Amino acid sequence: MKISLKKCHFGFQELKELGHVVSGLSLGIDKNKVAAVFLKPMPQNKKGIQSFLGFSVYYRQYIKDFASIARPLYKLCDKDTVFQMTLERVKAFESLRQALTTAPLLLMPDFKLPFKLYIDSSGDGLGAALHQFQIINDKPVEGPICFISRKIKPTEARWSVYALFGL
Repeated sequence: MKISLKKCHFGFQELKELGHVVSGLSLGIDKNKVAAVFLKPMPQNKKGIQSFLGFSVYYRQYIKDFASIARPLYKLCDKDTVFQMTLERVKAFESLRQALTTAPLLLMPDFKLPFKLYIDSSGDGLGAALHQFQIINDKPVEGPICFISRKIKPTEARWSVYALFGL
């Protein structure tokens, strides 16, 4: 394996790579990449929705309850669904667009400190947030390390909320 020195970065506090801003303390979304989302109009066909979802899913680790927010848009992409932007789908699009532009910085985990796991389930999705208290600028700060979520499978929809917490 060879390393190209032209592609290496040394002595930086913060780097922008592949749409992310990486520092020693946190990971964030490159705001220049996400700004393009607000410049584009609302998609007018399934391909446009699929493109938007493809962009959004790349940053899903920053968005709390991503699967629940995006569910109406994913349903719109089904083969048998006629393209129609209902109020629910417009709200989902706007919520996802807003979540992308206001996404929090994710803390880098410190494995010497304890973690907090927040879990949630509803009729349409499961979600979890991994948090940690860290000392930043001499102050204890609780911040997210990552968010995960997914939609509930049809068989799981019959389960109780308490059973879903076990997933």
